[in-house]
Amino acid sequence: MDRLDDLLHAARPLLSKVDDLLSSAGAPADHGVWGELRRVRLLPGDAARAVAALRPSTLSDAGPELRAEARACVEVAAALPPPREWTGEAAEAYEEVRRRLADQLSGGDESLDERLQATADLAEALREWMEQTRGEVAAALASALGSGEAIALAASEGSIPPPPADVLAAANIAAHLLRVVADNYDNATDLLQGSSGLASEAPM
Repeated sequence: MDRLDDLLHAARPLLSKVDDLLSSAGAPADHGVWGELRRVRLLPGDAARAVAALRPSTLSDAGPELRAEARACVEVAAALPPPREWTGEAAEAYEEVRRRLADQLSGGDESLDERLQATADLAEALREWMEQTRGEVAAALASALGSGEAIALAASEGSIPPPPADVLAAANIAAHLLRVVADNYDNATDLLQGSSGLASEAPM
C-alpha cells in the first residue's frame, strides 16, 4: 500500500459519483472533459484504478539482471579461443565463425550485450515512469478530494435529473484527473516508441 492506494480507497465514493454523473448526465458541450475522455477512453474511476494497478516493484530486479546477462555476453565473447597454432582452411573457417559469434555477442550497436543493456535501460525507465505516474495521480486525487467541487457533490442530494452545478462539478473533477492520466500515458507511449528497435529480431 502506498499513497495512491490509500487515496484511491478514500476517493471511491467521489469517483463513483463523478462516473455516474458523467454516464447519466454528460457534461457541458464545450467542457474540456470531452477531450480528455477521448484521450483516455476510460471514466475517471477506471482510469485511476488502471494506474493503481501499475506495480513498479515488478521491474525492480529486471535492470540489474539484464545488465548481468550483458556482462556475461562480453565475458563469453572474450573467452572464445582463437585457432592459435591451428592453421589451414579449417582454422580460417573457424576463426571467421569465432569472430562473427564474438561480434554478435559483444562489440556493436546490434550485439546481444548492447540490446540487453538497452532493454535494461527501458525496464528502469518504465519503473520510474510507473512511480512518477502513481505519484502524480495520487496528487490529483488529493487535490480532487479537497476541492470545492468534491464538497458540493458530497452535500448533493442526488436529485434526478441532477442540477447543472453537480454536472459541472463532476466534469471539472474528471477533466483534471483524466488530464493527468492522459499526459502520463502519452509519456509512456513516447518511451516505448523510442525503444521500438528492441522488438526487431536480433542479428544472427
